[in-house]
Amino acid sequence: MVLTLSPLAVQDLEEIGDYIADDNPVRALSCVNGLYQQCLLIGETPALYRQRPELGRGIRCCPYGRYLILFSVNTNDIRIQRILHGARDITPQSSS
Repeated sequence: MVLTLSPLAVQDLEEIGDYIADDNPVRALSCVNGLYQQCLLIGETPALYRQRPELGRGIRCCPYGRYLILFSVNTNDIRIQRILHGARDITPQSSS
């Protein structure tokens, strides 16, 4: 299956990197790279991760450090919907 990132997920990665880079540019790069690598792992084994029906139909969640990677599995692809800090109040609107 093909792995895709939604525009919001790409924006989330950029914002995470920018926020961390204010204090530590090297750490920002490694954090964003780690999140992206985790997305690639999700693409290999999406069924390993818990479904989160309270966040929307077909949404699954993968924790990574302090972040949650929200994704859906479709017929032709696995789509990373959002990458959010776990301390946020995550609602169904957050996942789309």
